[in-house]
Amino acid sequence: MYEEVSDFYRSYGGEKQVIGRSAEGRDLYALHVGKSTGAQGIAQYAIHGREWITGIIALYHVRRGVPRGGIWVLPLTNPDGALLSEIGLSSVSSAWRKELLRINGSSDFRLWKANARGVDLNVNFDARWGSGEHNVFSPASENFVGARPASEGETEALCRFTERISPAYTVSFHTKGGEIYWEFHQPPDRRRRDEQFASALSRATGYPLASAGNSAGGYKDWCVQQFEIPAFTVEVGRGNLTHPIGREHLPSLLGEVGEALTALSAMF
Repeated sequence: MYEEVSDFYRSYGGEKQVIGRSAEGRDLYALHVGKSTGAQGIAQYAIHGREWITGIIALYHVRRGVPRGGIWVLPLTNPDGALLSEIGLSSVSSAWRKELLRINGSSDFRLWKANARGVDLNVNFDARWGSGEHNVFSPASENFVGARPASEGETEALCRFTERISPAYTVSFHTKGGEIYWEFHQPPDRRRRDEQFASALSRATGYPLASAGNSAGGYKDWCVQQFEIPAFTVEVGRGNLTHPIGREHLPSLLGEVGEALTALSAMF
């Protein structure tokens, strides 16, 4: 998976950059599509290891482009976790393996969500950090919030990049459930605004809008809180699929979310 994204990045002729590195030293890639004028967005994928299939969707979105403004696509926010899920312990340095086995409880890492340090990156942002219903406070395959907000290199890199781009909107692609999250304690006026954009995503994907009132610390949450912009989490794939979703499901997944970025960018 990481090699596929790396090869795509190297061959990409548009604007691109490495925004940071993972705990294992792997590059975190960003590719720009569309125009440099007009509203600019950020779309990030595979922040959870077992959701690596979204990184393949990202490459499709880059090829598809957007009709208005531009968007930075980050195909693989958590490359170490994605490789742990995809191929197992052989993907990480030998120094990490004993501890990761202890944390995971087995050598089967297919359901691993965290990074290589056992931190769930999507609860590591400074947005009511540590107050989520399912948060845990020691290294785990999922839900560990980290030692502090943005304790992880991957999180810090995404924060710095987002601050520099100052996007008009962000969207995060996860699996699974076939639904869209868009709320994080917005005041009524912003809530009405953001619901309009979320509804456009809903029409483009066929996914209903959903609420996760007891979650915190996610990238979407941080963007809503920090920048007061519309931000969304799209859970790709219907609930009857099982983690990790394999490549054999790509045609149906692209049928659902292939036009998500084009529909969203057209609203700005």
